[in-house]
Amino acid sequence: MASVRYVAIGDSFTEGVGDELPDGHVRGWADLVAQGWADAAGEPIEYANLAIRGRLVWPIVEQQLEPALALKPTHLSFNGGGNDMLRPRTSISRVVQAFETVVRRCDEEGVRLIMLSGANPSSQLPLGRVIQRRGDVLSRAVEARFAERTDIVRAYNWFDRELATPPYWSEDRLHMNARGHHRVAARVLTALGFEPPAGWWSLPPLALTTTRGATYYRDHLGPWVRRRLTGTSSGDGREPKFPEWATFVPQTH
Repeated sequence: MASVRYVAIGDSFTEGVGDELPDGHVRGWADLVAQGWADAAGEPIEYANLAIRGRLVWPIVEQQLEPALALKPTHLSFNGGGNDMLRPRTSISRVVQAFETVVRRCDEEGVRLIMLSGANPSSQLPLGRVIQRRGDVLSRAVEARFAERTDIVRAYNWFDRELATPPYWSEDRLHMNARGHHRVAARVLTALGFEPPAGWWSLPPLALTTTRGATYYRDHLGPWVRRRLTGTSSGDGREPKFPEWATFVPQTH
């Protein structure tokens, strides 16, 4: 059994949406962390990822936390609340309570928690100022609530101004592209005490695929609105990409 067993729970941010490989596999920062961790430590690690796109914060806690803890991990990463912020009547205190639940259960099970805040997409989105304000309030509330818990590994991304700029985002403007996911992975590895590959902080810019005007609303915003009106989610029917342990071994470069 590997000495590190890392499981990730969350929504599209942790699933890796926006960082799609040519074979159709969704990679994302958590996969990158798993490989980077193995490389930096020089030993295999076990990795699982139960995140499902579209999930609100409490469904993440209610549906993913206990299955994740049942795997007996040494480390668990958690992020949530990004989808909640897009709802008009989100309770910040309820989101913080979800974080408190994850902290409590990790404490009870002796699991080291890696806590993240998502990146900030607001500058590119309709109603961006509203989303920015909600995200600022939520991020500050979470940071303040756990400021004294120095044992929690923290990788906060919301206030990273560089990461909030368009070159780090995919065509839908809501999910990071590969460049963004690498930057988040670099922050997590640094928080874990490892030196990430220097290029991960800012990969060369990707080819711009920005859609504008009516095309953007038709291809991206319209489907999102339809899901809200019908009470459906982009994650409906999806299964976790790594529901059981996968072994990541150090790669030679």
